[in-house]
Order: sequence, then structure tokens, then C-alpha cells
Amino acid sequence: MKTLDEIRDILSHHKSLLRERFKVKRLAVFGSYARGEATPRSDVDILVEFECPIGWEIVDLHDYLEAILGIRVDLTTPNALKRKPWLWESVQEDLIRV
Repeated sequence: MKTLDEIRDILSHHKSLLRERFKVKRLAVFGSYARGEATPRSDVDILVEFECPIGWEIVDLHDYLEAILGIRVDLTTPNALKRKPWLWESVQEDLIRV
């Protein structure tokens, strides 16, 4: 099981490629890893903001993140979460920017 610091290090190391290839503007970890409650069965929740719309390339980004992290990834965007204000508020409390 990876630690939050290891996840942040891996994501930081790949930041340039994520920006160039997937137009990633910002990344943040939230959920059980951010709260220090992750278990070996936990996925890592990642909030991603893009410089511009990327369409179906989000699927490629998801696969890439799972490959570099070696953990199941649950990927979402601020716009998706803002449709559920109660969830968005909860996520904002956990956010750890990368």
C-alpha cells in the first residue's frame, strides 16, 4: 500500500507530462488517502482540473494514473462534483493539492 506522500511524489514527478499530454491544470487527492484513512483495499480519489476540454482523453488519463500509481484511481472533475453541492463541500475539506 502506498502512502499519501508516495502518491504525491509520483504525481509531482509526472506533472509536466500530465500537463503536456492531457492538459492537466491542477491535481488534488481527496477521500480516504487525504484523510489518512486508506486501507489496502482503498482506491485513490483524484480531482483533476483541465486547461481546456479534453473529451474522451479522460479515459486515457485515468488509465495512465492507475499505471504510474499502481493503485485503482477514482478520477473526477470540479464540474462533475459541483452538480452535487453537498458532495463538493465534503471534497473541498479533504483536498490535498499536488
